[in-house]
Amino acid sequence: MNPAPSYQAAFHARWRHLTLAPVRALAWLLDSPDLLDSAAPAWAGRVATLGPVTDDVAAWLARLDADPSALNAALGEKPYTRLGLYAEKLMAFYFAQQGLLVAHGLQIRASRNDTVGEFDFLLENGPDALEHIEFATKFYLQGESGAGGPDTLVGPNLADTLGLKMRKIFERQLALGQHPAAQAQLPRPVTKAGALVKGWLFYPAGSWPAMQGITEAHCRGFWCALNELGELPDETFVILPKLAWLAPLRTASSAWTMTRAQLSAELADRFAASNAPVLIARIHAHDDALEEVDRGFIVPNDWRTRATTTQPPN
Repeated sequence: MNPAPSYQAAFHARWRHLTLAPVRALAWLLDSPDLLDSAAPAWAGRVATLGPVTDDVAAWLARLDADPSALNAALGEKPYTRLGLYAEKLMAFYFAQQGLLVAHGLQIRASRNDTVGEFDFLLENGPDALEHIEFATKFYLQGESGAGGPDTLVGPNLADTLGLKMRKIFERQLALGQHPAAQAQLPRPVTKAGALVKGWLFYPAGSWPAMQGITEAHCRGFWCALNELGELPDETFVILPKLAWLAPLRTASSAWTMTRAQLSAELADRFAASNAPVLIARIHAHDDALEEVDRGFIVPNDWRTRATTTQPPN
């Protein structure tokens, strides 16, 4: 079900020495392929990219794994319930450590009761300018209508599509730096703005059509309905908690593992209470740990019908 080269294998080969979940998540945010192809004409040069992880940054991540006190302080003690906020905090820590961060989550108001928008990140861009980064970590499932564009990639809960998300970012959010209220409040002008989008895309039966605007080497997985669970290779499974959706899983604990029968029973119980698809990983033993080899969303049996009939809001 995974005929293309595995991103998980490449990630483990490079970052297996990192043991702490937040550090591995940060390594994935820095090292994973962007979802959007920065060279695609559709994005008109408005895609931001971090570039390859340098040896210096890789060494810094290893030191952080050995002593995570600074990262723990930045994340705080309160548990995170939103994956997007967790990823933003990790990126804010990285930008700050690199001496680039000017502001994170800066709200712009035209008046006391009129919020115009919010900058995800404002970064140094020379002595007289700022760079605006709109940041997103997204997980979308490809519909079964064959090859298509970003509008055929739908969220697990059918609330949006990648196309809708990108139009919102490009048409509204990236224009914030040019708003008079923003120009009046910022210390320097915004001369560069782009969308930095990380994430995973999931395809039925492992069929991955090329799509305009999407990076060819993006992180990918499968999706299938609960009644198709028997078609998955006979492996050991893990249900991935939300904060474990970023980096490929590596764990020394077998407490999360399930057989196919156990997974099927657990998912049936979950789907009886909720229509929300569940992200799972297939895992193998490697040395003294368990490592993710593939991942995919298991959806309720009626998800295909709902995906065809539900129209995400504009």
